Amino acid sequence: MDNREAPRYKCFLRAFAYVDDSGIAVDCVVRELSDIGARLQFSKPRDFTEFVDLHIPIKGQSFHSKVQWHEGNEIGVAFHTTTNTNTAGIAIDRRVDRLESEIVMLKKAIKHMQKNTEPKAEAV
Repeated sequence: MDNREAPRYKCFLRAFAYVDDSGIAVDCVVRELSDIGARLQFSKPRDFTEFVDLHIPIKGQSFHSKVQWHEGNEIGVAFHTTTNTNTAGIAIDRRVDRLESEIVMLKKAIKHMQKNTEPKAEAV
């Protein structure tokens, strides 16, 4: 029998992990979630700092978390506080910087896609 502090729930939620102050989001999947932590799965093994900011868009939740363990492409995190925080819990200026950099990258991707799909004018 599993004697954990809080019940865990299996899930498959897209999330973003911010592993340092660079403001770059790393895609991950939340595979298990509880009131006090989560198990995260990444597409490949990664190096992690001691703390990770986790954002789960579909739930509108963000957590400042401490890495408890890592094995292969998965890590276990404990939420720094025992209660869930909403997105206001992470400093607004950091979130704005991250979103602005993501917008710039998305605009570049859209421009590239439009350039490749525009019909070519034939020479007469």
